[in-house]
Amino acid sequence: MHFILFYDVVEDYVTKRTPFRGQHLELARAAYDRGELVLAGALANPADGAVLVFRDGKAAEAFAVNDPYVKNGVVVRWRIREWTTVLGDGATLPTL
Repeated sequence: MHFILFYDVVEDYVTKRTPFRGQHLELARAAYDRGELVLAGALANPADGAVLVFRDGKAAEAFAVNDPYVKNGVVVRWRIREWTTVLGDGATLPTL
């Protein structure tokens, strides 16, 4: 089981995130080092959002609430979806 944090971002996101990028990446690295964050990155072509994969829904929510991108309006909307994973690191393997 994983939890996906989806970010919807402002127009010209790549430029507008610049002042907050260091703080955002620091927060992400800390979540990764704690084992909460699995993968993260911006969507490309077009750069109109981002996706972060967490092991725990509460960790995903805490990340979003504390993210400088969210606090400073670079992210205009975020949502968390529970993801039933069946293959890969940390997946819940199906019973046969």
